[in-house]
Amino acid sequence: MPGMAPDAIIEPDKEIVMRIGVPREIKQMENRVSLTPGAVETLVRRGREVVVEQGAGEGSGFSDEEYAAAGAVIADAAEAWACRMVVKVKEPTPAEYGFLRDDLILFTYLHLAANESLTRALLDSRTAAIAYETVQLPDKSLPLLTPMSEVAGRMATQVGAQYLEKPNGGRGVLLSGAPGVPPASVVIIGCGVVGANAAKIAVGMGAMVTVFDVNHHRLMYLDDLYRGRLITMNSTEPNIREAVRQADLVIGAVLIPGAKAPRLVSREMVAAMKEGAVIVDVAVDQGGCVETTRATTHDAPTYVVDGVVHYGVANMPGAVPRTSTFALVNQTMPYIQRIADKGLAALSDDPALALGLNAWRGRLTYQAVAEAFDLPCCSPGEVL
Repeated sequence: MPGMAPDAIIEPDKEIVMRIGVPREIKQMENRVSLTPGAVETLVRRGREVVVEQGAGEGSGFSDEEYAAAGAVIADAAEAWACRMVVKVKEPTPAEYGFLRDDLILFTYLHLAANESLTRALLDSRTAAIAYETVQLPDKSLPLLTPMSEVAGRMATQVGAQYLEKPNGGRGVLLSGAPGVPPASVVIIGCGVVGANAAKIAVGMGAMVTVFDVNHHRLMYLDDLYRGRLITMNSTEPNIREAVRQADLVIGAVLIPGAKAPRLVSREMVAAMKEGAVIVDVAVDQGGCVETTRATTHDAPTYVVDGVVHYGVANMPGAVPRTSTFALVNQTMPYIQRIADKGLAALSDDPALALGLNAWRGRLTYQAVAEAFDLPCCSPGEVL
């Protein structure tokens, strides 16, 4: 706040009512919304004031009238962003950096390791930035990333099948093949939540599926689950090189929580792929695991490198916003309620939520982000 001492501790839990803002998402073709009318009603019943920007829910099929009936205040963007806590779906765009400030709690997907300009905007504004994707339970699972990873993984196979069609620039291959004709070869690099869900759909569609991972226990799990209906491979460069060369569809599903994705498919590997093969790099929001990947949008989702179709949409679940919104809010609501009840003290009480803190009071508090930009870092415990 203006006039605040540099290291003064913000104590949002002392507010009588925590006002929660829900801005309309302005990232291109992003139709998700951070709270459903049902979630708003729950928060209002718990004594919270919720300010929803006009039109915020339209892309997911929720009208302003539904939010108003649930108890929300319908307002403009400035009023939604003026709330003590703002919950979003996607990271702020440069057009929204002006709303960042030192008494704001921002709770959303951030993916900072692939976005230096946003990282510096958060540091300069001294915003308390909590990232959905780095909230991590003791078993290393990522409860707020999982629902969108499930959606994106399932979509990756669906999208890949679409772009393998000749009118969309692909090889003209049907994923399942046909009687007397072999199925398409689908290579999935990484078999965490995204990869496992991509494999589920690919196997269900009848493709010949190969999954790669460095975690032998994950490979054992999928091998037991599918009983020979897919191939599991150790993720080494020679193995990946040969599989990618023969693939019709490559799905990048690599994740290192909060960090840039490792580049496991090189430009040379892409050049050796079949003409009209397709790459869907779900890791694009963390920089991508394919060297030739760059971020695209839903209205211009693909481009071609060396004859290979690349799909790099960084907010894939935004194409199915109603499903995605419900799936996301189901998981974020308990955490939103804790922060609304206690402010940032909720992070001190919950180690999993504390790992979501990426920046506060001009300091980075997530090591992988600091390493990405060679910036100093401290632990959440040092600032909370």
